[in-house]
Amino acid sequence: MPFFHAGPAPRVSGPRRGALRDGLDLRPGMKVGLFGGSFNPAHDGHAHVAETALRRLGLDRVVWLVSPQNPLKDARDSAPLADRMASARAAAAHAAAGPAMVVSDFETRVGTRWTVDTLRALTARHPGVRFVWLMGSDNLATFHRWRGWTDIMRMMPVAVIARPGSELDSRTAPAAARFAAARVPASKARLLPGLEAPAWTYLTAPLNPRSSTALRARARADADTARRKA
Repeated sequence: MPFFHAGPAPRVSGPRRGALRDGLDLRPGMKVGLFGGSFNPAHDGHAHVAETALRRLGLDRVVWLVSPQNPLKDARDSAPLADRMASARAAAAHAAAGPAMVVSDFETRVGTRWTVDTLRALTARHPGVRFVWLMGSDNLATFHRWRGWTDIMRMMPVAVIARPGSELDSRTAPAAARFAAARVPASKARLLPGLEAPAWTYLTAPLNPRSSTALRARARADADTARRKA
């Protein structure tokens, strides 16, 4: 099977420990899921992914990393960061009470653009934390197009949570095939945070059909209706 490989991402130095306040309150030994995205807007489908990972992997935290701008998407379609942060907080609040869900603008604070650089910065700033990268299966299907995707797979364990419409494609995705030998059975998912990368698992759960694309389309339709009635 042919693979797209952008090559190793350029290494950039992360912020010095203590160089900025990231508000994450992470301690060595904690098991922390990193859930990145535009969240444009966030919705209960995102909450489903975060909650499934928190429960099935036995995580202490899930950090929602709200991207200032996804470099693979058109900025004209993105709501302001403050609005997306607010929607992520609202969705995270539905997923779990207390400190288990944390919504962060870490990428904006540190000035990273690509996920691989964000993860390098986080691991440099929080040594000893057992990070796991989280993503929906819709992202796994195109993960091989991300900058430095093989670096991400080798940097920390990865958990993929099933999303509607992408289950079959994601299981046969180039990234899944490339790292087939590193796949961990879902029955052993709670071991994932303690494993050395590359290691990944695929988790199925009752599917939630909500999507940001559908929500934006509905918002535009509602706005058009309101204008016609005005």
